[in-house]
Amino acid sequence: MQRRIVVVGNRYVGLTTGACLASIGHDVACADIDEDKIARLRAGRVDILEPGLAELVTGGTRDGRLRFVLGARAAIGADTEVVFLCLPTPMGADGAADVRAVESVVADIGALLPAGAALAVKSTVPVGTTRRLADLLGRHDVAVVSNPEFLREGSAVRDFLHPDRIVVGSADRAAADRVGELYAPLGAPCLVVDAASAEMVKYAANCFLAVKLSYVNAIAELCERVGADVGAVADGMGYDPRIGRAYLRPGPGWGGSCLPKDTLAMLRVAEAAGGEFPLLRAAIDENARQRERMVAKVRDACGGSLAGARVGLLGLAFKAGTNDLRDSPALGVAAALAELGAELTAHDPAITGQFAGMTLVDDPYQAVKGASAVVLLTEWPEFVALDWAEVAELMDGVDVVDTRNALDPATLAAAGLRVHGVGRPVVRVRTP
Repeated sequence: MQRRIVVVGNRYVGLTTGACLASIGHDVACADIDEDKIARLRAGRVDILEPGLAELVTGGTRDGRLRFVLGARAAIGADTEVVFLCLPTPMGADGAADVRAVESVVADIGALLPAGAALAVKSTVPVGTTRRLADLLGRHDVAVVSNPEFLREGSAVRDFLHPDRIVVGSADRAAADRVGELYAPLGAPCLVVDAASAEMVKYAANCFLAVKLSYVNAIAELCERVGADVGAVADGMGYDPRIGRAYLRPGPGWGGSCLPKDTLAMLRVAEAAGGEFPLLRAAIDENARQRERMVAKVRDACGGSLAGARVGLLGLAFKAGTNDLRDSPALGVAAALAELGAELTAHDPAITGQFAGMTLVDDPYQAVKGASAVVLLTEWPEFVALDWAEVAELMDGVDVVDTRNALDPATLAAAGLRVHGVGRPVVRVRTP
């Protein structure tokens, strides 16, 4: 059944939510306060690099199920049934999530919501926020519902349209069911719980993934020390259904828009409740140490000093398939290299602009030219497919630090390069 929906906020979560809900038959108005963004979206221009999203926006706009409106107040009508809040909740100075944008919108639109409507919070918010928003709203005829998202950048559309589960939480069961029914065409199990539990599910899931990533990075370091191969170890672990294969790939540390802020927010939640979370704190500390390990690998590849060393960087985005630089481990490693005196030249197929401490070029071969060492920081398939024999000719040195274990060591060794992976033995140079 078609529902009339308003989505407030047109970033990753909001735009994906609006476009996908329209694609399964709902009437959706996406609202934002950024006039330029609304104009671009109305013209079919999607600035977010997300597979399938631009096509959904174009199709929904063409079919009349999706429209873009300047301001939340202008988007709400007498027939609005559900309003999704997809607003940023950045990390505050104390590490807690800053929910002022969410509270501001609720205060602004509260009186305009028609009786019987539901206000669904998709933003990641601290436990107890849904209840506080209901108090702020002050209306018994409008329910506030927690409906956390579980979208991964680079696969957000696929994740939305093929979800593992839908989680809805509210003190009003009828309102929770109405929100859950919006997703009925997707055929996913719908878990209806209280609001606090729904909010906790989001944090608990992300923090578990962060701990799992930190664990495999620690295992990778141990593999380097004892001569094991973390790829083989992770493969052996992944067959165990209690563990699974996902999130067992080591790298330069986890980052992006969610895990760093959500882990710190969870620590604040624990502290506010009078408890501690030493396991999560250890995972955060291990993540910071992992970036330091990557810097040390590059320094060692450059002969023990980075002062004046020419280093080529492949990748800046926090993961392949996105143009998102928020809390990118690649940028963190790059900043540390620059601070130690390295001269950096970088290329990323999705990133343009200027960055302090490095020169960004539009060709990967230009990035590696004259480099003492090359560092792969983002696992773009374009880098795997490079002509590594040509790279070897362009470089001054022979060392490649593969922080993602994305490259084929035999291919690089055959080109005369020495490959330093994560959690696996260094592959020595062979004469081409």
